[in-house]
Amino acid sequence: MSMNDDLTSLDAGGKIVKMEVDYSTTCDEKIPLWKSWASKGKVQEAIDQLLALEKQTRTGADMASTARILVAIVQICFEAKNWTALNDQIVLLSKRRSQLKQAVVKMVQECYTYVDKTPDMKTKIKLIETLRSITEGKIYVEVERARLTHILAKIWEDEGNVVEAAKIIQELQVETYGSMDKREKVELILEQMRLCLAIKDYVRTQIISKKINTKFFEEENTQELKEKFYRLMIAVDQHNGAYLSVCRHFRALGAAGGADALIGSVVFLVLAPYDNEQADLTHRVNEDKDLDKLPDYKQLLGLFINPEIIKWNSLCQHYEKALRATPYFDSTDEKGQERWNDLKNRVVEHNIRIMSMYYTRISMKRMSELLGLTETETEEALSQLVVTAVVKAKIDRPAGVVHFSLNMNASDRLNEWSNNLNTLMQLVNKTTHLINKEECVHKHLLATAAE
Repeated sequence: MSMNDDLTSLDAGGKIVKMEVDYSTTCDEKIPLWKSWASKGKVQEAIDQLLALEKQTRTGADMASTARILVAIVQICFEAKNWTALNDQIVLLSKRRSQLKQAVVKMVQECYTYVDKTPDMKTKIKLIETLRSITEGKIYVEVERARLTHILAKIWEDEGNVVEAAKIIQELQVETYGSMDKREKVELILEQMRLCLAIKDYVRTQIISKKINTKFFEEENTQELKEKFYRLMIAVDQHNGAYLSVCRHFRALGAAGGADALIGSVVFLVLAPYDNEQADLTHRVNEDKDLDKLPDYKQLLGLFINPEIIKWNSLCQHYEKALRATPYFDSTDEKGQERWNDLKNRVVEHNIRIMSMYYTRISMKRMSELLGLTETETEEALSQLVVTAVVKAKIDRPAGVVHFSLNMNASDRLNEWSNNLNTLMQLVNKTTHLINKEECVHKHLLATAAE
């Protein structure tokens, strides 16, 4: 349905109302006159006259004139620096019976410009709260409410009340705002993530992050927002111990992340437990030309690619100093020490995988010597890899021997798949033949019955 905005408008209940009387000429004449009264000190008299005219324009459904009057009233209050009267008039005008939506929008947009012109913080907060209260639940002023909420959250954060700032900004469901620009939506969602992270609410931060479609960062002039998003995600997944996800976030930063991002991607890649995805990403990172500029980290990554046992003491001797210098393995930090222990576990797991490639059976004692662990620790590490299906093995405890089952290579796996496919097709052909046979029998019986 199409309609002329000058002749129709929406009331507070969402009904379309048609303009009955045009008060534009009266407004052209009276509004400048009453504004001049206000400038001479007759503020209340001017407002009273405007309120009387506003009732007529609202009743006559003249949206344009009603909006002009509402704006004129708040302008008079602002120019008189009467902030109390301004707040009172905002509430009064917004709650008038059958108030026109478009008129309220114009008034709120005008008042929004006054927020940064308030004389002190107390007045500023009061004006913001007034505007937030009259815009609550109103879709047609959702953008203005979101911006006001963002300003209020910044005020609370600057005063050190981060919990209150996070609580306020979480109210916004900006992803549902159809009238808000996509970039502004992303900026507000990133602010929600940042404040939730500041109060260590990692679960909520992770949930909020799902509201951003990363395809947005492929558009022009989004590099700054992209870096902010992935930095936040790195912090969240570091806390959660999702090492492979952290590696992907560092790689997503690209050239903007510089050498630090490349170091981070290598560190968290070697920290990630082995699986097909981790192995694939390891080879892709190793082929990155930029990694040649960081020979120590390229060599470290190469240790986990080469089918050779890694000596933990040798790794510490060559790489511990460089790794400890990064923020990821800080010995004074609990998380840093935890990651160092995880690195040792990854070395053990790598060594067990290599053993499974070269041995069909090995004594537990010899295996422990190669790993540099006690027999109990060796058994625990091996059991974990068997549970996660990284290696296939059985332990003969009385004999103290580990039996490895060779993992199927690519050629054998393809042969098995081919055989299974042939068997499946034979079954399909047999089923089709039986169906055709049944159809022929059924047709013959019908023909016999008809004779």
